[in-house]
Amino acid sequence: MRIQDRALAALVLLLCSLCAHAVAPPPAHDVIAFVGVNVVPMTGDLVLERQTVLATRGVITAVGGEEQVRVPRGAFVIKGHGKYLMPGLAEMHAHVPKGTESRAYRDDVLFLYTANGVTFARGMLGDPEHLTLRSELAAHRILGPRLYTSGPSLNGNTVSSPEQGAEMVREQKRAGYDFIKLHPGLTRDSFLAIARTAHEVGIPFGGHVSQGVGLRLALENRQATVDHLDGYILAVSSAADDPTAHPDNLGLVLKLDPPRIAEIVTRTRAAGTWVVPTQSLSENMIGPQTLDVLDARPEMRYVSPKLRADYRKRKQGTLDIKALTPELSNKYLDLRRQLIRALNDADAGLLLGSDAPQLYNVPGFATHRELQAMVDAGLTPHQALRMGTSAPAVFVREPGKFGIVAAGASADLILVDANPLADVGNAQKIGGVLVRGRWLSRQFIDDGLNEIQRRVAIAAEVTDSP
Repeated sequence: MRIQDRALAALVLLLCSLCAHAVAPPPAHDVIAFVGVNVVPMTGDLVLERQTVLATRGVITAVGGEEQVRVPRGAFVIKGHGKYLMPGLAEMHAHVPKGTESRAYRDDVLFLYTANGVTFARGMLGDPEHLTLRSELAAHRILGPRLYTSGPSLNGNTVSSPEQGAEMVREQKRAGYDFIKLHPGLTRDSFLAIARTAHEVGIPFGGHVSQGVGLRLALENRQATVDHLDGYILAVSSAADDPTAHPDNLGLVLKLDPPRIAEIVTRTRAAGTWVVPTQSLSENMIGPQTLDVLDARPEMRYVSPKLRADYRKRKQGTLDIKALTPELSNKYLDLRRQLIRALNDADAGLLLGSDAPQLYNVPGFATHRELQAMVDAGLTPHQALRMGTSAPAVFVREPGKFGIVAAGASADLILVDANPLADVGNAQKIGGVLVRGRWLSRQFIDDGLNEIQRRVAIAAEVTDSP
């Protein structure tokens, strides 16, 4: 076969696979029973040994000893002896592809999240199509995590005046979005109008902190979340009171003013603002890892050649910055870890988020890398896991409704082979995922992952063909 014919055949195969690959949700069972399992309830730093857990039509209905909880006749039984049952994870800084991107890619992203035990996703760049998607996910017409979505972002390009910003908040509230996403570029007056209107109509707002706003003003106006630790490096430096200082200047780490850490942490806790560090993204972007090391990650087999090339280009741009020495890079990342640890120690709200699928953060896999980054910052496995289980339920004002293993909570669960409280990496040893009462076996997950890998390989062959 000629090279041109091979390339054409590969292209046809790719197009056919894209049309037919979407993974259908598995069938529902009225009652699912985990028997003999060790439960990690996330209601405390403890394990309940040899338990029976019943899930009835998507809700946990019983958790107790094997001799206390009777398994109903006809239940779908999962033997959990020696395994651990934990709540599903929440990815609190997720990106879901928009309608302008292919439906196949969207379905892949949703599957990758779910295959890694992510059963709740806070979508950080919303689109009108996501309102329909939210309903389809809830109704199990599409396989994926429960979606909590923003609308299109409010930023310096979309908001030209305080009045426009206020009206955009009202429009998004009427449309039914869950929260308002802020991006950089907002003026002080526009931010204040957005904040005031959001509080009036009852919709949270969060995301970035614009340079013209600053972290202190964001906290004073009770911004619901500050993502990426936006503004924190500036706030704890000696340049904090300089209105011309740029918050993204990495050189600020050389101007650290340690007493300011306690001050800004206290302000954060008093404001009730939650922080989504996305530390793994910063490590990918600013860290000294080479392109070869990042490309060799096992999860990169699920990333398209086009997206992989984009990752390489962006990372190379960072590596080309001569002033960004390994020493400065490590100082920056260590200061971020210090801030995360200080926020945790002060009991300020922390949420788990990776900003997938940005820059080598593959959906779902990156959530686990973020868990490890939190432990590397000094948190215990329980504290890190809490950021992605019980804490998100508190944040969205549904405490006890998900993120724990207890009667009355949503049946979003992960069965893992070893205790995640002993080693947070054990949360990746997934034997199956229960998504609101639908069981995704390890075989089901592997089949879906293999299919994505197959199509990525075909796309690579097409890309490499002359």
